Amino acid sequence: MAHPTQLGFQDAASPVMEELLHFHDHALMIVFLISTLVLYIIVAMVSTKLTNKYILDSQEIEIVWTILPAVILVLIALPSLRILYLMDEINDPHLTIKAMGHQWYWSYEYTDYENLGFDSYMVPTQDLTPGQFRLLESDHRMVIPMESPIRVLVSAEDVLHSWTVPSLGVKMDAVPGRLNQTAFIASRPGVFYGQCSEICGANHSFMPIVVEAVPLEYFENWSSLMLEDA
Repeated sequence: MAHPTQLGFQDAASPVMEELLHFHDHALMIVFLISTLVLYIIVAMVSTKLTNKYILDSQEIEIVWTILPAVILVLIALPSLRILYLMDEINDPHLTIKAMGHQWYWSYEYTDYENLGFDSYMVPTQDLTPGQFRLLESDHRMVIPMESPIRVLVSAEDVLHSWTVPSLGVKMDAVPGRLNQTAFIASRPGVFYGQCSEICGANHSFMPIVVEAVPLEYFENWSSLMLEDA
């Protein structure tokens, strides 16, 4: 859960998000080393009056500052491509959910069940109970079993939306007339919050996403109750 003055990412709740955090640290370390080297060179050039008359035509320097940036780009690109592959890989999902964006709410359909679906609206501020989060709570959560591959089919009914849950490392555009898909595995139980991340009109900020990951037996009980109420 994000908090005021937070500078880093939210705690990872999926293997893909853990990989993204590791890649962020990896890339940031490279940026730090480059910045330190450049700062050292600037300070050295400013603080000394000595100059090397051969530096402008130095073949060795030309080789170094051509090869070194290429090596650095490869060190950044390879793990990035690996994560992109992992994010697009969808193998044998245990559950498929269709998320439809509307102005301004989400609707969910559990396609593995015959009649399990609902709309998810933001809980108004005046209806919140102590402990609930303003602008993030919804009247119906998307409940999923933890430690199970989940596929989410994302589309929109009217305008562009984006289904995003930072803790799970998920962000997928909802485009009218197009069916996109993403997948994730919730590695621990909990409630994970997100929001529409594509400007979609006046109430863009008021269509939260709430994903609740529970053990499989709890999910089965929940789905049975939802089917009875349908």
